[in-house]
Amino acid sequence: MQKTKRSGLPDNIGMRHDTHFVEFISRTVAAPLVRLISLDRIDPNPHQARSELGNIEELMSSIKSKGVLEPILVRPRRDRYEIIAGERRFVASKNVGLKEIPCIEMNVTDNEAMEISLIENLQRKDLDVFEEADGLGTLIDIYGYSHAQISEKIGKARSTITEIINISKIPAPIRKLCQASSIDKNRSLLIEISKLKNVEEMKTVIDNIRERGLKREDTRDLTKLLKGKETDKKKPKYYVFNYSPKEDRSCRIHIEFKKESVSRQEIIRILEDLLAKLKTNQ
Repeated sequence: MQKTKRSGLPDNIGMRHDTHFVEFISRTVAAPLVRLISLDRIDPNPHQARSELGNIEELMSSIKSKGVLEPILVRPRRDRYEIIAGERRFVASKNVGLKEIPCIEMNVTDNEAMEISLIENLQRKDLDVFEEADGLGTLIDIYGYSHAQISEKIGKARSTITEIINISKIPAPIRKLCQASSIDKNRSLLIEISKLKNVEEMKTVIDNIRERGLKREDTRDLTKLLKGKETDKKKPKYYVFNYSPKEDRSCRIHIEFKKESVSRQEIIRILEDLLAKLKTNQ
C-alpha cells in the first residue's frame, strides 16, 4: 500500500536546537575520550565564573555512593591540567577522598575555555546574577567579544546581554548591600540599580526597595527621578509602599500616597488607622 502522508518535518524545514558545549567538543575533537586523571594534577580555572561553590554536601554524598557520573572538562597546561567546567565535581571528589576523576581533555584557547565554562554553568543554572554578569564581562574585557557575539553563543537577546553586563559594573560595596537587602537574586531590580552612576544614588534606591517593597516599575520611576529624567507624564509621581509577609505569600499590601516623599511615621500612622478601623468594623 502506498503511503499518502509523509511523517516528520517538511524538506525545507530543519530542526532547531540550542548550542551546547558538547557540540563544541564534537567539532573540536575527532573522538573525545573519557579517561581518569589524578586529582593532584588538576588545577582550578583562575577565570572561573563562580565566586562561590555553594553547598556541595549533596553532591559529595552522590559521588561517595555512585561515583562521578559526568566527566569534568579539562585542558592541558604544560605537565598539568586546568579545569574548563566541573569545579564543583572536582572539589567534591577531593573532599570524599577520591584520587582520580573522569575527564574529557580538550585543546582550546583561553577565550574558548571561558565560553564553554560559562555556557555549561548557565545551562545548569549554577551562577547567580552577579557571577553571570562578571563572566560575560570577562569575555568582553579580556577576550574582546562583542555583545552580538555573546548573544549568538549563549542564545539570549542582545538587549538582555547588555542589561546583564551592566550589572557587572555595580561596585562591591553596593553588591553587599543588595545581598543584605535580599535583592541580589532579583535581576530586574539589579538592572535598574546598574543604570545609576552615583554610589549614593544606588544606596538610596536600595533603601527604598527594602523599606517600601518596590517592584521593578516603581524602582524604574525612582531611578529616573534620581537621574533627573521625566517619568511617564500620564502617571503622577506617587510614593508607593509594598509589603508581602515572608511567611504568607498569598497576600500583599500596596499603599500609594499622592506625593513623592513619605516618612516612616506617616506610613505607621496610616497602618494604625487602618488597623483601628478593622477592629471596630468601620
